[in-house]
Amino acid sequence: MSSNGIQSPEDFLGFKVGTDRKIADWPEIVEYFTKLGMASPRIVVDDLGETTEGNPFILATITSEDNHAKIDELRAIQLRLSDPAGLSEEDASRLIEMGKTVVMITCSIHSTEIGGSQMSMDLAHRLASDDGYDVGEILENTIFLLVPSLNPDGNRLVVDWYEKTLGTPYEGSNPPYAYHKYAGHDNNRDWYMFTLKETQLAISKVHNVWHPQIVYDIHQMGRYGPRFYVPPFTDPYEPNIDPVLTSGVNFMGSSMADALAREGKEGVSTHWVFDAWTPARAYQHYHGGIRILSEAASVKIATPIEIEKDELSGARGFKPHDARWNHTMPWKGGKWTLRDIVDYEFTTAFACLQTAAKFRGRWLRGTYEMGKRALDASSPYAFIIPDGQRDHGAVTELIWVLRMGDVRVDKAVEPLTADGVEYPAGSYVVRFAQPYGGFAKTLLENQVYPDLRNSPDDAPVVP
Repeated sequence: MSSNGIQSPEDFLGFKVGTDRKIADWPEIVEYFTKLGMASPRIVVDDLGETTEGNPFILATITSEDNHAKIDELRAIQLRLSDPAGLSEEDASRLIEMGKTVVMITCSIHSTEIGGSQMSMDLAHRLASDDGYDVGEILENTIFLLVPSLNPDGNRLVVDWYEKTLGTPYEGSNPPYAYHKYAGHDNNRDWYMFTLKETQLAISKVHNVWHPQIVYDIHQMGRYGPRFYVPPFTDPYEPNIDPVLTSGVNFMGSSMADALAREGKEGVSTHWVFDAWTPARAYQHYHGGIRILSEAASVKIATPIEIEKDELSGARGFKPHDARWNHTMPWKGGKWTLRDIVDYEFTTAFACLQTAAKFRGRWLRGTYEMGKRALDASSPYAFIIPDGQRDHGAVTELIWVLRMGDVRVDKAVEPLTADGVEYPAGSYVVRFAQPYGGFAKTLLENQVYPDLRNSPDDAPVVP
């Protein structure tokens, strides 16, 4: 028990988070967050609704007690800066001075990538119980939206399978069934279709309520490459992503890599493999926020692994034994554990919050500048979706997706003509000059993947 009476995850669970062969199940995680919310005025825990299979989908909002007392005012500031129509420079500067950086961290959408959901308890406890300067700065300058799991159903399935197979030849194997009932591993490709209940809850009750400046999505990857990945991303970036977001990703990812290096954490790679092309996994890139992805080398769920140095493998230019600008301290091999994953993820999550807090003005000013740029967009003027199409259901679904994505869609009350073509009354008009017009443009225009080559004579870089 902490000196201020706030129970630690270790005291609650009976084991340290990340202990070999120990995992907190979703009901335990929910109960722990509920207790934190009752014990600390810094944390408010909300049940946002039921998942596909009826589990609670929770959000922990973490900030100072003073900020909680004026949370509606702070949210209004955030939304006004996001949609700055008619906002003067003077009023914008005043709101930027008053506002807070909004950070959303999401964990374990892929449920065998269990580290994030486990780490979330340690992170929340630190913010609830620590009275030091670093935590105080975070609490004062940020609104932190923590989603301990984007796939609670999968968490339960994976933990159940893992515990059933402990001590058998199948220990640490992936479950023999999909960890999302409908989408399996592709549940993180739903951020432009919104077919899953979990996506809909995250969009309608977190993203669109707050439009966070920063969204950090925690993942895991294969075992034999780098120990950890953070951005900068490689090319290509989808062309409708605002340049402020591209630079923000580079800034934040580099801050995370710096924090890992200062702690002596080896095997960290940046600017490798992962790009920012598709909207399928990056809703926030079209809604005023950066998307930070981290990938930790996996273990066998919670069972540790041993990897010899010569077993490490490279891909796409990565050489595991070479120190380079984007891989400064190679890992030498050895034991790799769930606790290692938790430690790396905790470091990057805390660095994310520190960078959000220290550069609060930068993030809020960026929100305002992006909003202005979106409102000033001139080409194309609009997309028209004609009435009277054969597949009316597809049109209805498309309009629902756009509106779910916070895009304003108008309906013509009389016939209209554009570029010499007449469209009937009842046609839908999607204007580009609006805060999230880039999202509509990304979905509605033809996309041409760039011809990326390392030199003119080389073959195209494989996506």
